Amino acid sequence: MEKKNYTMDDLLEILRVLRGENGCPWDRVQTHETIKKSMIEEVYEAIDALDAHDDAAFANELGDVLLQVAFHAELARERHAFDFSDVLREICTKLITRHTHVFGKDRTSDAEEALGVWEKNKKKEKGQKTASEVIKDVPHSLPALMRAEKVQKKASSVGFNWDEPMGALEKVREETEEVADAIRQGDKSHIEEEFGDLLFSVAGAAYLSGVSAEIALANAINKFTARFTLMDENIRKLGMNLSDMTLTELDKEWEKAKKNL
Repeated sequence: MEKKNYTMDDLLEILRVLRGENGCPWDRVQTHETIKKSMIEEVYEAIDALDAHDDAAFANELGDVLLQVAFHAELARERHAFDFSDVLREICTKLITRHTHVFGKDRTSDAEEALGVWEKNKKKEKGQKTASEVIKDVPHSLPALMRAEKVQKKASSVGFNWDEPMGALEKVREETEEVADAIRQGDKSHIEEEFGDLLFSVAGAAYLSGVSAEIALANAINKFTARFTLMDENIRKLGMNLSDMTLTELDKEWEKAKKNL
């Protein structure tokens, strides 16, 4: 069955064979619920390949993302809900009806105006008439920091935000003090609540500064990992382990690693 080139029909047919009576025991027992986590994981793996500037890996990972879409569509076809042609119709229709500045009578002069037309048409399509409906439409399954960014963006679109980032940064300072007060009081649920407010405020300050809090945090994690790895390597070269050292000694080695990364 192997070919040099394949079509979308080939992918769907392969899935039907795998799900068929003589197919793969694992594929045959999967449901929407059992594979939904895989869809999230495959998207992240595709982003990793993109960030690594590895086009071969990126193409490979995009194939895995496409498989997830096709798999869910096949599962839906089996339960007579919809099939892949419905998925195609939905996205093609959406692209046309939301790009009325291309396929309709609206006119735009730059990317910002084009995005405004898209959002206007999206609200119309979803029947959203209030700002709260728009905010509640932000997917709950998004990573919390990313969801916070999108909610802040929606709130800003109706003027409910600071005009500049310094005002938001002052709110971050205020929330930091409230976290400190909660820690002093020792109430875990209150500490959690205040940390949530602090993180939400940080996301808002980042948005108003023109950067993504999600990307900023990811970069910070990568930087910490690289520095920690270098510190660990340097300490092992001295014939020691991290656990053998005091916090003061570790801090000294950390500062050395920071100078190199």
